[in-house]
Amino acid sequence: MRRIFVIRHGNTFASHEAPRRIGSATDIPLVDSGHAQAAALADFFGGTKLRLLLASPLRRARQTAAPIAAATGHALDECCDWLGEIDHGPDEGQTEDAVIARIGAAALARWEEDAVPPDGWHVDAPARIAAWRAFFAESGEGADLLVTSNGAARFALIALGLPPAKLRTGAFGEFSVDGDGRVRCVRWNVRPPEAA
Repeated sequence: MRRIFVIRHGNTFASHEAPRRIGSATDIPLVDSGHAQAAALADFFGGTKLRLLLASPLRRARQTAAPIAAATGHALDECCDWLGEIDHGPDEGQTEDAVIARIGAAALARWEEDAVPPDGWHVDAPARIAAWRAFFAESGEGADLLVTSNGAARFALIALGLPPAKLRTGAFGEFSVDGDGRVRCVRWNVRPPEAA
């Protein structure tokens, strides 16, 4: 059986900072709490025999993947553009209040609930869905770990006909692929202490 773990990178904002919409145009590092989340993920996955370890090209994803690579003894195989964050266009770097003021709460809800991007955002949903479906269709045994962002991770669910759901920082979702190629979402939005 093949197991696929979709992991969201760790925190990029300190607890005293107002979170902002940070997408593909802003390559910011993890903050201290994000490094702690990456360490917790490394502890959880340590010793797991991996088939693949993939990450988004963004620094926050690579910094999350690095301790996992060390703990598993499996180097990062590749940085994949299809795991990259979406482009928030004019809302890049803006607080949620500013985003809602520009696009409205209904448009943001359509993104959160149905993955319909607001005006000005660049997502290319068909390409993302196709990439996830192609990845799910690969043959193989063992565990695949993919370190990405919330904006990209939601398309793993959509590719399977499931509704999009948020993936918190430092959390993961797990899929199983049986011998007949059937993919099932086992769990979603779980942080390592909750996974035990």
